[in-house]
Amino acid sequence: MEVVRLQNDSRIESPCVATIGFFDGVHRGHRYLISQVTDEARRQGLQSVVITFDRHPRQVVKTDFRPLLLSTFDEKMKQLATTGVDRCVVLPFTEAMASLSAHDFMTDILSRRLNVRHLVIGYDNRFGHNRSEGFEDYVRFGRELGMTVEQARPFVLDGVNISSSVVRSLLSEGEVELAARCLGYHYQLEGLVETGLQIGRTIGFPTANLHPADPEKIVPAHGVYAVWAQIDNSQERWKAMLNIGVRPTFNGQSVTIETHLLGFSGNIYNHSLTLTFVAKIRDERKFHNAVELAAQLRRDASETEKLLTKEK
Repeated sequence: MEVVRLQNDSRIESPCVATIGFFDGVHRGHRYLISQVTDEARRQGLQSVVITFDRHPRQVVKTDFRPLLLSTFDEKMKQLATTGVDRCVVLPFTEAMASLSAHDFMTDILSRRLNVRHLVIGYDNRFGHNRSEGFEDYVRFGRELGMTVEQARPFVLDGVNISSSVVRSLLSEGEVELAARCLGYHYQLEGLVETGLQIGRTIGFPTANLHPADPEKIVPAHGVYAVWAQIDNSQERWKAMLNIGVRPTFNGQSVTIETHLLGFSGNIYNHSLTLTFVAKIRDERKFHNAVELAAQLRRDASETEKLLTKEK
């Protein structure tokens, strides 16, 4: 996949079939949309193009907006590169771009600068200032520009149209297995291992305390999870159980992300750690004492071992 960052008044001469969106997570709905683009491009003998943005548009429109995202920009680009699309055009989303009407955006950006001949619009996608226009308007504007505009078919799973907001809701509820079905892959968190309170080692379960690399990525709901852990981007994966929460047994106040790697005994402070969510084991709860908590953690470790052995 060729990546083009559109700058100043640069243009792309080769005509194309394109779609546009933020594509957070590049989930199965996005992939289904992009497959419609690549199929149409092959039919017409044109290049297939995905047009996306360098930041969430609402961060520009509403400067205090803090997005909760499924993917970092780099993660998104890596996923898009696996879709089979010929080119990804990255637009710098600025206040000037945010002020463009849909008509002006289609005229100045899509037609004049990107040479889009056939535009495939996601079933729930709107663009242009205040997103005030809809699909029928895009069709009419396209007709003026010699651009065919088509509405994509949604990807439906168990009767639900898959979207980024659906996946975000699932993760916020701890439904990591359903989220993985929608994404087409297991959700991940990456960060640096920092020094914690070291309570876990006093009850036989030392943990790596994760500080997420990107504060805008969603952290799934509080609870205990079976995850794969990778240290410093190594190909070696460790079975691990993860607790997200406030450590209620010890009257904790702040949220921590603590991982116990099964069978691991090394020091990984200040190393990067990537966590791949496979299943939720249970909700976080308060135990009467550390002995009762340790007994539950032994059961959690056994369940984690069983789940990840099966998943492997």
